Order: sequence, then structure tokens, then C-alpha cells
Amino acid sequence: METIDLTRLRAYTKETGQPTHPEMLDTRPMEHVTKIEIDEEHITVEFDERTTRYYNANEIVKREWVYKYNDDAAFVRAIAGVIDLARKHLKDMPDNIACPPGCAECCSGYEPFVTHADLERLAAHLNMSVADVMREYIIERRSADGYHLGWVRKVTEDVADRCVFLKGTKSGRYYCGVYEGRPGDCREFSPIGCEDVDDMIPRRSKFEPGTPFQPKKRTARRARR
Repeated sequence: METIDLTRLRAYTKETGQPTHPEMLDTRPMEHVTKIEIDEEHITVEFDERTTRYYNANEIVKREWVYKYNDDAAFVRAIAGVIDLARKHLKDMPDNIACPPGCAECCSGYEPFVTHADLERLAAHLNMSVADVMREYIIERRSADGYHLGWVRKVTEDVADRCVFLKGTKSGRYYCGVYEGRPGDCREFSPIGCEDVDDMIPRRSKFEPGTPFQPKKRTARRARR
């Protein structure tokens, strides 16, 4: 593959007779690289992203360089090196592959949404009626498609407070009081990439959860009627 020095476009035009437009050449340096994508033929580099902020919108402008590298021996070797490095790190695991015991940072500030199935599972777990669970422990906020009914209440009105079902005395000793009946949002939560993990908790520590969450007595009596 023959390459052309783009800084010599005018000379290239004289040599070949093929018309070129040097004024359309972007000769600014490639700086502030934000994204690199590689496929089996091309490498795409996004760089020099700039954001202009308005009161009601943001205008984002970025530059992009695309190169078909598979006939460029030096580029093929460089990308082969990247692939080899990736293979070496294939099985590297992050520190937060699993939650440290009793962390429960995700149980504060996070609002797990509940579905009809979640509500029925919670009601069965607590031996309550669906209506009572909805009234006592769920903040109603129905989604447009009707799939979600709302989210689990906190101990107070503060959204950053603890989940009403969270039990335990402190971080490292917390546990879910309705673990077997917990909502799908909680079941599907993954610690991978979580930035809220309490790093002060030793990951090899263990403790036995205490008593499960108990419904309010007046609600329990109503459920037995």
C-alpha cells in the first residue's frame, strides 16, 4: 500500500496531475485522545473533544481519525502487541469481584424498584397481604409501562438513608432482613465496578446474620385477618 505525505499535497498534484485540496487538510495535532476502537481492518481514534455549554443544551464536537491498518506492517505488529497484553490480563480480577461481608453501601442512596412479582414475593416472605406491603414498605411510583410499582422505602424520608429492610449495627455488620424475598433489583446488583464499596472492611471477614426483619405488629395482625 502506497502512502502519501499529506503535507506534500500540492507537490503530489504536480507530480500526478490528480487534483487535491490542501485547504481541506486538518493538520492540527492529535491530542486529548478519548476513545480508541480496533476491528480486524480499521483503527478509529476519537480525540480533541470539546463541549460548549448552553443553558438548555450541550454542544459536543470531537475529531475522528480512521485508518485501515491491515496492510501496514508496523501497525499490525503494534496491534498484535496490544492483543498479546490483553491475553496476559484476560483473567485479572478487580478487587471488588465480590462484596465485602456486611458492606451494604448499596442499601443506602440506592432505590431498588419493585415489580408485581417482587411485591408478591415480599408479601409471601413477610406473611402479609400484597396491599399491606405496598402501603407500609413501598413508595408508589408507577412506570409508564406499568412494570414497576415504586421503590422500597428508607428508614426516613432522606433518599440517602438506609433501606427499611436493612438490619445490623454498622458497616461490616449489616445484612438484608428480607434476603430470600428481596426485590429483583437487589438480586441483580453486581459489585463489579461499584465505587461505593466500604474499603475498610476486610474481605475475608465473616459473620452470621441475626434475626430477620419483622413486620410492624399492627400490619401483621391485619394480615392474619
